[in-house]
Amino acid sequence: MRFATDTAVRERRDRPGPAAVYATEVRQGWDVGGNANGGYLLSLVGRAMQAATARPDPVSVTAHFLAPGRPGPADVSVEVVKAGRAFTTATATLTSGDATAGEGTRRAVQVVGAFGDLTARSASPAGVERVDGAPPDLPPVGECPILVGGEVFPPPFMNWLQLHVHPDDAWFATGRPSGEALLRGWFRFADDEPIDTVALLFAVDAFPPAIVNAGVPMAWTPTVEFTAHVRARPEPGWLRCSFRTRFITGGFLEEDGEVWDESGRLVAQSRQLALLPRP
Repeated sequence: MRFATDTAVRERRDRPGPAAVYATEVRQGWDVGGNANGGYLLSLVGRAMQAATARPDPVSVTAHFLAPGRPGPADVSVEVVKAGRAFTTATATLTSGDATAGEGTRRAVQVVGAFGDLTARSASPAGVERVDGAPPDLPPVGECPILVGGEVFPPPFMNWLQLHVHPDDAWFATGRPSGEALLRGWFRFADDEPIDTVALLFAVDAFPPAIVNAGVPMAWTPTVEFTAHVRARPEPGWLRCSFRTRFITGGFLEEDGEVWDESGRLVAQSRQLALLPRP
């Protein structure tokens, strides 16, 4: 249960005020070249918002990344904006650094999110279901090359996952990019840890940037803004994932993601705005 342990939070009773404050830690090994993976940071904030709203599932979460997240102590401050019948909306800020140790602290992530209970919304009230899409067509897991973590790239957290990439998109195995900014693959935790809806906030950002298959040199791709929509709680087992970039302009790029579970149901979507990697 590495992911659940490494995203755990506890409420701080020594910080009274309108916001609930949760202590956590940005753990070593969830980084890309020393900067914590954005989906991992978002999951830390998601755990705190889950506790503060008393709602189990993030439904829509948008994060602005203000500074790189570094390993070490962190606080998540959560303020409920509105508690409705179906959803509770809150804002949250992750601040990293240990002021008690004489270190400077800084705001790393600012988040707004709506939380609810997706089991209560597992079927449309009007009985309407329309899905103009499908899970990515993937060969069996054993036929898809696996990404193995290294010191820098692939990042070390790949060793805590089973992330298998479609052979047509596996530039790291073939030595050549496909020419299309598309990345498809299978995802689950290496120890088969259950994937809850907060873990989906990590899954939508766990793959390398799709632009590597467009021939863009691999480097840290800083996220400016990231939005995740969680549509359903995933069934146990593998997730089928697809990520695509269509526009690289003005030094920015977008990436759209889809995540489907074993039953063929869409469980999460994402869009992020990121900076083009520097040469």
